[in-house]
Formats: sequence, C-alpha cells, structure tokens
Amino acid sequence: MKISTIEKQFAAPPDAGLQLSEAMRVDRAYQFLPLDHYSLWERLQIRVAGFLFYLAATAIGRSARFEVKGLENLQAASRDDHVPIYALWHNSFFLAIYFWRKQGVIVMSSRSFDAEYTARCLQRLGYGLAKGSSTRGAIGGLIEMVRLMRAGCPTAFTIDGPKGPRYVAKMGAVLLAKKTGNPIVPYRVTAAKYWEAKSWDRFQVAKPFTRALVDIAAPIYVTHTADKSILEAKRAELQASLDDLNRRGDQWRARLD
Repeated sequence: MKISTIEKQFAAPPDAGLQLSEAMRVDRAYQFLPLDHYSLWERLQIRVAGFLFYLAATAIGRSARFEVKGLENLQAASRDDHVPIYALWHNSFFLAIYFWRKQGVIVMSSRSFDAEYTARCLQRLGYGLAKGSSTRGAIGGLIEMVRLMRAGCPTAFTIDGPKGPRYVAKMGAVLLAKKTGNPIVPYRVTAAKYWEAKSWDRFQVAKPFTRALVDIAAPIYVTHTADKSILEAKRAELQASLDDLNRRGDQWRARLD
C-alpha cells in the first residue's frame, strides 16, 4: 500500500463502536479476545496451542543465559516521557518475547486462526494486542497502536512480518514513530544454539540452556513533518541498523564456536 494511502487512513475518523475511553482501550489490549466465531474444535486448538507455546517459551527462556549490550540506547530512547517502538526480525522473536515479558509491550496481531494462539501466548507473557478492524485491516491495527502509545504503552514490530520478504524492513514502525514522536529501537536476540524451521523466515527456536546476546541499537527518530522521501530514508536507516545487528550477532555466535 502506498504511503499516501496510509496517511489518508490515519486521518480518517475511527470506526463505529471504537470510541473507547483511554483506560478501556488499554484494558482491552491485554484481555483475551472472544472466540465465538470459531468452532468448538478450533477454540480448543487455540487454547491448548497457546498454552503449550507459552510453556515452551517460558521454560526455554528461563534456562537461557542472556548477555545484554546497548542498554544505554534503550535508556536514551526512554527519556523525556518517550516510550520505545521496538523493531526486530520475525525469525528472532522466540527468545525476545521472553526477555521483554511483563513490560506491557503492544504488538500487532492479525485476524487469523494461527494468530489467535500466538496472541494468547503473548498475553500470558504480559503483552497487549492491537488488532485491525474488520474494515481497515492492518491499517486499523496501526491506528490502534497510535492510540495505545499515546496512553503510554510501548510497542513492537516484527518488522519483516507477517510473511516477508525475509530481512526486508517494512514501513509500519517508521509511520508509528512519525505519528507518536516516539523513537524506534532496533534490536536482535541472537541464540548461540537453536533449531531452524523450514519457513519463509527460517524461524529460530532457541535450544534449552543456550547463551543469548540481546543487542540494542541506537534509537531512530522521525519528525512529525516527515514527507515521503524522509520516511523512506528512515526506513532505509532502520534496515541498515537491523542488518548491522545481524552481522554483530553472527560474529558473536561465531566467536563462541
């Protein structure tokens, strides 16, 4: 979708029925959504899969030995009442969701069967959800993230998700930074030992008791007056930062071998 089209969607009035108070909106983000439109078998699958995913993420996360670099960058991004917009690659979020648990971070969730059990795992770990409306889809989810950030909630993007291309940064975090004035904080969690799925992103599941590097890059700011060319330059800056995190993470892992 073109940036100009997205900007027009931001300026449009909210969907009917979404005129919620700030407190109600925040509370809703952390509550399990009803599953009434799914069959009984589907509801059971969502609940069981979500709980098992939560157990696996918690067990492996607790066993991991984390090393953190760049904490000063997160501290810089949190000054002057700012809250961070975290950005990471889709294939590295398994350990990341454990590391940032219980911080109230808002993530975007699609309206699909597969997304439901992932969402429930995330909510058990203390995350909130921003879901797109039935009429605006992902743009509705981005608008909801703007509202939740204005209420003081941090947010996060798997920046090449949900379906790729792998390691290509999309525009969502940049647009959110423009609309809220909050900085983007690129980071990567690199597991020393992991299993790799045969998926579009080569999703990485950390092995128990692995060492892991949490590498946080310098924040990226986007002015509220940024035009199309500046937005694209900021997306390219985010791409370069995440590419550098990949390089540093791979070098760190190689030194351990």
